Order: sequence, then structure tokens, then C-alpha cells
Amino acid sequence: MFDHVGIRAGDHAASVRFYATVLAALEIEQTASSSLAGWSDFLVVPADPTRPPTRRLHIGFVAPSREHVDAFWRAGMAAGCRDDGAPGPRPQYSEDYYGGFLLDPDGNSAEAVHRSGTRRGGVVDHVWMRVADLAAAARFYATVAPHGGFRLGAETAERVRFAGEDGGSLSLVAGRPSEDVHIAFPAHENASVDAFHEATTAAGYRDNGGPGERPAYHPGYYAAFVFDPDGNNVEVVNHNRG
Repeated sequence: MFDHVGIRAGDHAASVRFYATVLAALEIEQTASSSLAGWSDFLVVPADPTRPPTRRLHIGFVAPSREHVDAFWRAGMAAGCRDDGAPGPRPQYSEDYYGGFLLDPDGNSAEAVHRSGTRRGGVVDHVWMRVADLAAAARFYATVAPHGGFRLGAETAERVRFAGEDGGSLSLVAGRPSEDVHIAFPAHENASVDAFHEATTAAGYRDNGGPGERPAYHPGYYAAFVFDPDGNNVEVVNHNRG
């Protein structure tokens, strides 16, 4: 579902400490440090005067067991983090759903989740974003879906869910919009990146960088970028080598 999900932090050092602490409890190792801190497909970069901290985002991380969910929450609470929901069953999501929730330093909701069908191949299980206009946001992501390898799933008046073949999901919820989120979806060929950019810009969405290689990331990083209706940076990327 996700190639990577990135957030901006108002206090980068504090956010890195938070995620390093709680993700270690899930046995998720930090894979990048310095100004770009990363844990597999989850990234934290500093906010700056032109790009504010990410706000009002919910990210669920894969937990190998219920005990790992408990450890995630306990590690956060011991470190003085803010509680957003103690570990326990959440049957409103699915019969065997077990989650625990904390708030990061910018007030985003971070969850550890264990359930059947947890996402395979990445540490980000799901993302919930608030959007100003649910129908408009759903149209945008429906335009991206054929090129980013995901599909429309459940749809209600309050929430629209998109699902990937690997078990991951993106949910859109009406409300005060999430701010400055970066979501990258994977492609398996450069043509899919080209088609994503062509389809979205033809539909009137704002370009944020046309198709091409970004060797600053690594050789063969071929990507394009477009803003969603709430101004979040959406990418489709093919790692064709490197």
C-alpha cells in the first residue's frame, strides 16, 4: 500500500525520541538518522518556516502480537508521552483488532495494532487523514489508485477507505484537514509514475514535481508528485534500480 509515509516535526529531536522509543517496543529498527529519520517506510523530517508540522494525522504501526501493543503503550507512558487510548480490543474495527494509542509531540495519533490481516512488508499498517471535503478527497485518491496499486474499499457517509493488496489501508475522514502529510505509493514501472502524473494533472490537481529520476534519493528513484485537495504531497515512485 505504502512505499513510505512522511511527517514533519515541529521539534525534530523530540519526535525522533518519541518514535525511537515506542517503535523499538514493536521491534522496529531505526533505518535512517540525521535530518531524515526513518524506520523502514516511515519518515520524520523537520518542519521549517514554509512547511509546518504535520497535524491531525493518525498512523497505525504493525505489532507482531498483543504483548507488543502493550509494550508500545507502556514504553510511551514511561517516557512521559500522552495517552490517546490504552491497549485493548477495538471490535468496531474488526473482531480481533487490538490497539493501543499515544500522541506524538505534535499531537498526531500513533497506534500499535495487532489483528488478522495486518499489513505485510512494511511497518505502517494504516493511515487515517482528516479532509475538508470527503467527496473531493475520495475522487482524488480514486484517480491515484490505479497507478499506486490500491483500490477503493469500504465507503460510508463518514469515511472512505482505500486498501492495498498487502493489507495496508488509507482512510479519509471528514473534519479539520490533516496538515503537511507526505504519502508515497509504489509503482513497478516508470510508465505507472508517468500515468499517475498525467491523470491527476489532467483532472486539475496541482503538480508538485513531474516524472523523473531523483538521484539525490538513490540511483533509479523515479517519481512524480502532486498535491491532494488539502495540500498534502502525494507521490508515486518506482525504484527501478539501486
